[in-house]
Amino acid sequence: MKLRQRTIFTAVAAAALLVLTTGRMALSDSLGATTSSSTVAAAAATAGCGKAPTLRSGSQTITTSGKSRTWILRIPDNYDNNRPYRLIMAYHWLNGTAQIVDSGGSDGAVWAYYGLKQLSNNSTIFIAPQGINNGWGNTNGEDLTFTDDVLKRVESDLCVDTTQRFAMGWSYGGSMSFAVACARPTVFRAVAVYSGAQLSGCNGGTQPVAYMGIHGTHDSVLNISNGRSLRDRFVTNNGCTPMTPREPAQGSLTHIITAYSGCRAGYPVVWAAFDGDHTPSPNDGSTSTSGARTWTSGEVWKFFTQFQSTSPSPSPSPSASPSSSPSASPSASPSSSPSPSPSPSASPSEGSGACRVSATVNAWNNGLTENIAITNTGSSAVNGWSLAFTLPGGQTITNGWNATYSPTSGQVTATNVSYNGSLAPGATTEIGFQATHTGNAAKPTAFTLNGSPCTIA
Repeated sequence: MKLRQRTIFTAVAAAALLVLTTGRMALSDSLGATTSSSTVAAAAATAGCGKAPTLRSGSQTITTSGKSRTWILRIPDNYDNNRPYRLIMAYHWLNGTAQIVDSGGSDGAVWAYYGLKQLSNNSTIFIAPQGINNGWGNTNGEDLTFTDDVLKRVESDLCVDTTQRFAMGWSYGGSMSFAVACARPTVFRAVAVYSGAQLSGCNGGTQPVAYMGIHGTHDSVLNISNGRSLRDRFVTNNGCTPMTPREPAQGSLTHIITAYSGCRAGYPVVWAAFDGDHTPSPNDGSTSTSGARTWTSGEVWKFFTQFQSTSPSPSPSPSASPSSSPSASPSASPSSSPSPSPSPSASPSEGSGACRVSATVNAWNNGLTENIAITNTGSSAVNGWSLAFTLPGGQTITNGWNATYSPTSGQVTATNVSYNGSLAPGATTEIGFQATHTGNAAKPTAFTLNGSPCTIA
């Protein structure tokens, strides 16, 4: 992302020094009551399920803590009020705005909501809240209350999966995401903290939350030691085995992703260190930054979408309060790391055929994302699956989620990961990938599941 980052580092560092001295203010960048979570629950439908929504995508206002606050809402196209949606809250950086998060700034739509909106392909509700004075001081917890009140407003009107709420942000926004992880562990299923520090407080901070931290090894604004400290709190909370993850050498222009082992089921911790400075959009092999080419959006999307939930009833829940517990998910991380992921059995025990596949493509310039829904239409469970298809010429997969893909072009096989290998009769699982193309952005024309042809929806 090329938004004058180099020119602002000196001013940002001064702001960060003030932050770390006072514990209240934060860094500056120019990129354009908890309960125990030991018991996890199935998804509960929010009060907005089954209702004709009154909210519309765009800027919103709400009165909270005696102040008028603004936020931006993005509702999926063709919104279905009987379908519970994933929800992502994306916090901006100091001197950033909700508008830049929503638009993607100079990188455009490919970087909206840190690149996740495009990857979501209309599967997710997005919220970009606006901080007071373009920051997240969270004085007397007012930004947490703001977050609570926005969630209540959205969930009273829209259908949200209460086990699929996520928070993310960079810099000061990362600090606010960390504060959310500390104070709302039973509200948010997972958080992604880009280049953060403890600048917005940590009320609570003793319960587990699925946690992903991303930080540059030579961050000149918020030293990487800050990010390590935030990470280590959730290494402890999540019961992970302590370790010192490998980090790339300066000058290598690479990144290393480590998934901690031993974490409590459903509460993984992933650490992504990159050879770079203070940015949410590093590019391997280059000192430049770009939301269109960064690896961070794909990795965060994989981390968030690994969590599965039991589909809730479309009937409204008794309360619109965002206090439901998260659902159980396996602890295996979908990211590349020294820890091997369990592979499916070589041959499924039953249910080798009878499948339906729906694929949707979202393309731009020389890139695309493809979401694939796989439904078991047979009468027996599928235990371990491989979906085979042929990519059109010129398409090459660069990253994917909820499956492993091999090879990356031509005839491809997508194989289940540890947490989605079982498909009961009538059950659906969603996978996807990001790819480059040379002009042909079409989707595959045929799919086979464990060798049996699938019908195409």
